[in-house]
Amino acid sequence: MSAPAAVAHGGAGPGPDRQHNVEMALNRAAKILESGGSAIEAAVEACVALENDPVFNAGTGAVFRNDGSVSLDASIQTSDGRIGFVIGMENTPNPIRVAKDLLDEEINGLAGRGARKWADERGHNKAHVEGRPPIGNEGDTVGVIARDSRGLLACATSTGGTSYRPAGRVGDVPLPGSGFWADEHASIAATGVGEAITTALLSYRVHDRFTGSSLDMLASMEWGISELIEPGVSVGLIGLGHEGEGAGFSNTDMPWAAWLG
Repeated sequence: MSAPAAVAHGGAGPGPDRQHNVEMALNRAAKILESGGSAIEAAVEACVALENDPVFNAGTGAVFRNDGSVSLDASIQTSDGRIGFVIGMENTPNPIRVAKDLLDEEINGLAGRGARKWADERGHNKAHVEGRPPIGNEGDTVGVIARDSRGLLACATSTGGTSYRPAGRVGDVPLPGSGFWADEHASIAATGVGEAITTALLSYRVHDRFTGSSLDMLASMEWGISELIEPGVSVGLIGLGHEGEGAGFSNTDMPWAAWLG
């Protein structure tokens, strides 16, 4: 038996006060885990709460691309070797639910109109996502990592994309090893400037540092941002191991919260 735990973030970079909103979403994950629910359910439902909160640049609160369009990415990975991710979805308030349903499919990634058609065939909610203009270089991406009593880890992330980016741009969120990584030892999720995160393969390399050295989770995340990210580039991380409490670290504003059962 493992002690259930969860950690969540609300995006790296300046923006409105959203710490309480992150804590409320984390509370949803905690309640699921306390009742014996799975890490997958806890991570997804907490991520849905963040997608449904317009203060975050994900789901219903996604920011416009440069052409005024709204394009949504999401991903989920579990410590037993499953991945699901979607890229460039429109009219999908909760893309994380679509990504979750890919976990047990032969394919593990879908994009654009094909992703929406696949979601339609499985009854996923299709609704207009109004979107909103970006306010400064505000935080992007939401993420939740959960561990259940059976020791399974699940990492869920979702985004409307970094502010002031062109239509069709893909950031780190749906890219394994960049915006997220999980195995039986630990899980990491990233947020911030997706190009920098992707170039650094940040989540995988921080995970590798944590599992392959004597550094603890916080020190591994500090190493990743200080050594792999250029100064002045806004990036944040959360992480959760196979035991103990989750952690978060950022070189900019990043609301995050952790819970340990």
